[in-house]
Amino acid sequence: MIDAVIFDIGNVLIEWQPERHYDREIGEERRRALFDTIDLHAMNDVIDSGGPFKETIYATAERHPDFQHEIRMWFDDWIEMARPAIDHSVRLLRALRTKGVPVFALTNFGIDSFAYAQTHYDFLSEFDQAFVSGHMGVIKPDPRIYQMVEEACGIAPDRLLFTDDRADNISTARARGWQAHLFDGPQGWANRLVADGLLSPGEAK
Repeated sequence: MIDAVIFDIGNVLIEWQPERHYDREIGEERRRALFDTIDLHAMNDVIDSGGPFKETIYATAERHPDFQHEIRMWFDDWIEMARPAIDHSVRLLRALRTKGVPVFALTNFGIDSFAYAQTHYDFLSEFDQAFVSGHMGVIKPDPRIYQMVEEACGIAPDRLLFTDDRADNISTARARGWQAHLFDGPQGWANRLVADGLLSPGEAK
């Protein structure tokens, strides 16, 4: 039996493909040079761990003058990178809540970037509880963040169902006894929710 469903956000509810945005804006060749020179995803991990949003990005840009403009785009164009919403996943979130199933978020997201995203995506304010790494000071797949969720919600691990697009995040959840689904598209997730008796096929469309 499942007592709560937990959604990751990036690439589950909102597409998160920074490289795609950079390819469109500066071209694939310049993007490859940028990402080969600077680990922008590691920079983003600092933000997701609670570091300041703009300041972290702009400080990185100052250290790399050859790519200063492109690095600043991570902040300046951020909402353009965090799009579009994955509509079917949003419908599943709302269908679960309509059925009275508690729905949580467990997401690697910065404090300010999450607040910014909430101004563009109303469904990010619809969770029963949102566990945001920036506020928690730890990011997935560190087991501590899963433990913090368990302690906060008071639900036994085997009664939690979690979906995430990253295999390492799913592996840690399963190691803690959570039920988990590796997200590879909303239809597969819908099928899992139906199989577990949380939604009917009609509700999962």
